[in-house]
Amino acid sequence: MAKPSPKHAGNEDLKALGLVIKNLRLESGISQEALAHNAELDRSYMGGVERGEHNLTLMGLKKIAEALHVKPSQLLSSAGL
Repeated sequence: MAKPSPKHAGNEDLKALGLVIKNLRLESGISQEALAHNAELDRSYMGGVERGEHNLTLMGLKKIAEALHVKPSQLLSSAGL
């Protein structure tokens, strides 16, 4: 299981981004496990992303956006970033 980032876990920007990802996932009617699978990420890592515990890489953000059928810029702008 991926451990939360000791430096960035709970960062307000990461929490906002995680909430946007979670809300889009719920609107899409898919489980966290399905999103993680489609994004080729571990399910426990995806949970941490949604809770704002992980500082995503650009490629991780791109994979999640593709799995949600949106652009990475839409995720960022919806989070106010």
